[in-house]
Amino acid sequence: MTYETETARARYDRLSALAGKPPKRDKGAGLIAWLMLALVIVVILLPIAYSVATSFKPRSDIALGTFWPTQPTMENWGTAFATVPLTYFIRNSIFAAVFSAMLTLALTVPATYAMVRLGVGRRFLPDFTVATYLAPPVVALIPLFIMLQRLNLTDSLIGMTLVYGLMNIPVAFWLMRGFVAEIPRSVDEAAWLDGAGYWRSFLTVTVPLLLPAFIATGLICAVLSFNEFLFASTMTFGPHSRTLTVGISLFQGERFVNFGQMAAASLSGMIPIYFVAILVQKWLIGGLAHGSVK
Repeated sequence: MTYETETARARYDRLSALAGKPPKRDKGAGLIAWLMLALVIVVILLPIAYSVATSFKPRSDIALGTFWPTQPTMENWGTAFATVPLTYFIRNSIFAAVFSAMLTLALTVPATYAMVRLGVGRRFLPDFTVATYLAPPVVALIPLFIMLQRLNLTDSLIGMTLVYGLMNIPVAFWLMRGFVAEIPRSVDEAAWLDGAGYWRSFLTVTVPLLLPAFIATGLICAVLSFNEFLFASTMTFGPHSRTLTVGISLFQGERFVNFGQMAAASLSGMIPIYFVAILVQKWLIGGLAHGSVK
């Protein structure tokens, strides 16, 4: 036994003697924590469970307001896909979500690097960029509609991709800012000393280090675009450009709402999102955690 080990052990024995017996674990606090966690899980899963149950209910059960179906049926699923072209709507939503996220990253990453690393705009421009997301989306509805109309992009997936790509820039900046700030400035300074300019150091040094940030930010922006309803309901008019959120609203008639079919359509759009979220949850959590760092 070495001198360092003996010294550490003697120090541990002395501190243990002074402290007395170790404190007992508070079982009451642990039980309260588990109960609170269970409550949160129930609150999150209850709406999903109700949607699943509603998608298998006949109209009689929906009218009675029961939670579980008394006579489960698959009729709502078949009718939902037969009444509304949900397959096209899901395809349109995925197309707009993926390509709008790529557009958002292409515009946001260089701007974030310039503002955070090079000090462009100092404190005004970064805070102003984030603050624009606090405005109600309806404020930008008319200007964006006029812009798409001038570009002849209304009622098109390309137009919706452009709108979503611009709409998510503040969110992407908020997330990317933490990642860029975490990269040591000495990395860029070493590239500058070797003769690399701003663009070369950004593309060859910073961008490879930001690959986890691209995944996290792109996924979050894609989910936001996939779930958007206001702009899609205003700027799309046909099945070739409508997204899933607009398609779900079509199940609401003048006198009756097809809740069973609407629940089936909603779940058909939720399943791919939850599947992707489970696969990449560590990048999503990392993106939210790093985005909160200024």
